Amino acid sequence: MSDQDFQLLVSSAIDDLPEHVRTNMDNVAIVIAEDVSKEHTINKDISPDETLFGLYEGIPLPQRGVGYGEVLPDKITIFKRPILQAYDTYEEVAKCVSNTLWHELAHHFGYDEEWIAKEEIKRNKTL
Repeated sequence: MSDQDFQLLVSSAIDDLPEHVRTNMDNVAIVIAEDVSKEHTINKDISPDETLFGLYEGIPLPQRGVGYGEVLPDKITIFKRPILQAYDTYEEVAKCVSNTLWHELAHHFGYDEEWIAKEEIKRNKTL
C-alpha cells in the first residue's frame, strides 16, 4: 500500500470520528510513521516483542490543570508497517487504522488500557 493510500485511510478514520470526539480533541497531532523506532518505546513500558499499531504520547485531557499551556501538542502516531504486516486486505487495514485511532484517542481523553480493552470488546473492535 502506498503512503498516499495509507494517509487517506488515516484521514478517513479521522473524518469518521463522531463530531463530539473531533470537537473535544485538544492540542493533539495525528501522524504516521513507517515503523516503531527505539525512541517510541524508551521509558514507555513496551516490551520488545509487542506489536504496536499506534502510540499516544502526551498529557491526557483530564490531567491538564490550570498551569497547562505553551506545550507541544500531544501526539498520536499510527505505524504503517506493523499494520500492513498484520492485515492482508484493504478493508482489514482500514478497520485496524480506525480502531487504532480510536484506541489512542481514548488515551488522549484520559482512559487507561483496562477501560479501553473492555470497550473494545463491547464494540467488537479488538485488534
